[in-house]
Amino acid sequence: MSSSSVLYDAPGPRAKARYRAFGVLSVLGIAGLLWYAYDSLAATHQFSAAMWDPFQYTAIQQLILNGLLDTLKAFGLAAAFSLVLGSLLAAGRLSDHRPVRAVATAVVQFFRAMPLLIMIFALYQSVFTTSPLWALVTGLTLYNGAVQAEIIRSGVNAVPRGQGEAAYALGMRKTQVMTTILVPQAVRSMLPAIIGQLVVTLKDTSLGFVITYGELLYAGKLIASNTATPDGYPYVPVVLVIGPIYIGMCLLLTALAKWIEARGRRGANRRTPAAA
Repeated sequence: MSSSSVLYDAPGPRAKARYRAFGVLSVLGIAGLLWYAYDSLAATHQFSAAMWDPFQYTAIQQLILNGLLDTLKAFGLAAAFSLVLGSLLAAGRLSDHRPVRAVATAVVQFFRAMPLLIMIFALYQSVFTTSPLWALVTGLTLYNGAVQAEIIRSGVNAVPRGQGEAAYALGMRKTQVMTTILVPQAVRSMLPAIIGQLVVTLKDTSLGFVITYGELLYAGKLIASNTATPDGYPYVPVVLVIGPIYIGMCLLLTALAKWIEARGRRGANRRTPAAA
């Protein structure tokens, strides 16, 4: 008797037939939904060649390029500021002083619970009324900084306690222990999560659309709603152009994270213990 049969009964002929039937019905259902979506869009001429004509104009190409640059600008600022804020909040949550720890915990919990879209819109309406860029960057910084703080705190706490205890036994102060012992060891474990949250930050730049910040999604909206063709407005072609750009940027950032992680792993493997 195999070990797998101990956990569950092997399906009989009737069960296998039911599974096959369910699989076929699921495939047919998904195919039907895809065909319905395609037919509905084709009925409105969304796949006609005329819908792609606007993308031949230099002004449309420049609008997409400007949207891409504005997206990268907002992402770069928000990523840098969120990492700085996350490091400060993580240090506060790891502090030995209870008031500091309580304040840092309250800030982290508040901004993690606050819906990002509401926060960006509120900042734009109340503080940054003439600067949608900084309303978007500030909202992204506060939310993602709180998330990054939890990632950093968890990474530091994941280091074996003996590392810190040994450093304290040598007479090192807590700042020295954190900067020279705990954080360097924690970086390798928390780096994938940090980069993953940066991918989320990059995708969340599209929320600048609601405050008329000229990022990529807003540029696509302007193209789709203001560029008429003989067959209508090119909503689907705009999605087919803008969507892959977002996906490509996220994939590049993920590939960078994997490269950094692999490089750090190779560096760790090359290190040899010092001779006694």
